[in-house]
Amino acid sequence: MTMILNLETATTNCSVSIARNGEIISLREDNSPNYSHSEQLHIFIEEALKGASLTFKDISAVAVSKGPGSYTGLRIGVSAAKGLCFSLDLPLISVSTLESLAMQGHEKNYDFIIPVLDARRMEVYSAIFDAQGNRFRETKAEIINKDSFQEYAQKGSVLLIGDGAEKCQELLDHPNFSFLTALPTAKEMGELSYKKFKANDFENVAYFEPYYLKDFMLPTKKS
Repeated sequence: MTMILNLETATTNCSVSIARNGEIISLREDNSPNYSHSEQLHIFIEEALKGASLTFKDISAVAVSKGPGSYTGLRIGVSAAKGLCFSLDLPLISVSTLESLAMQGHEKNYDFIIPVLDARRMEVYSAIFDAQGNRFRETKAEIINKDSFQEYAQKGSVLLIGDGAEKCQELLDHPNFSFLTALPTAKEMGELSYKKFKANDFENVAYFEPYYLKDFMLPTKKS
């Protein structure tokens, strides 16, 4: 039986879950605008273990949301995950933050699901999936304008989901677009981390770093 501790800290939502063979059996989370992850994360880990009637000795692996997202949040989550893996001699699993976020829309019957995390100004971190979770396009940091994602809206229904959905809604007016404000949570990590565990898809604990996605273009100022 595989027990995986999942940590999600890429946004303001500090979220911890424990999954048994991919099914969530314990969840503890709180969305605080003050990014109190450094105070909450280890408390939530202990509470999630207690809620599942488990101890660290029962854990098979630690999974962490790898980004993109908040620099501070990602550093806290990855540092905690690596510390646990070192001290407990456990494998480390990384889960795409946007792939996990997209899973919140899998049962909503849209042709395309586009997770959008707020970056800065009119920018978002985004990727594109179909309803079955297949990735159509890799993660990008991009500036939203009226033409963004139009090629997908012309092919079918599109759900933009995440804390960047509101800024997208301000500019995108195609009738095939729908918008849902949401944050990544460790609840959706269970299935993804278990799939990687079964495939022995582990990270090098010593060298793993979060996926910050900093190398994107800023809009140029008009002269």
